[in-house]
Amino acid sequence: MSSNITRIDSNERLSRIVIHGDTVYVAGVTSRAEGGVAAQTRDALAKIDGYLAQAGTDKTRLLSVQIWLKDIDRDFAAMNGVWGEWAPREAMPTRATCEAKLAAPELLVEIIVTAARA
Repeated sequence: MSSNITRIDSNERLSRIVIHGDTVYVAGVTSRAEGGVAAQTRDALAKIDGYLAQAGTDKTRLLSVQIWLKDIDRDFAAMNGVWGEWAPREAMPTRATCEAKLAAPELLVEIIVTAARA
């Protein structure tokens, strides 16, 4: 396994994607979509599809997912419904879902993923 680290879409605060060996780390993904948590989740997952493609992998290679909700009591079911449509049933990753104060008041969901390269 290579010890090289590749960083994609970096700025002064973070790298959007970091690849180490055959592991891909995607920083927290939020949405610019208008609407509720379902719309924001759908948008964030579409962005994740794009980031994974940039790194040479896809959602069937997910290892671990962290989902942060602004209001878990209100939004868990709607987020989970979108997740269920997107996540591959034959390749479910480990997953944690928590409630957190997110970086901006309009944000309802943030998703962090780790995947193996295809």
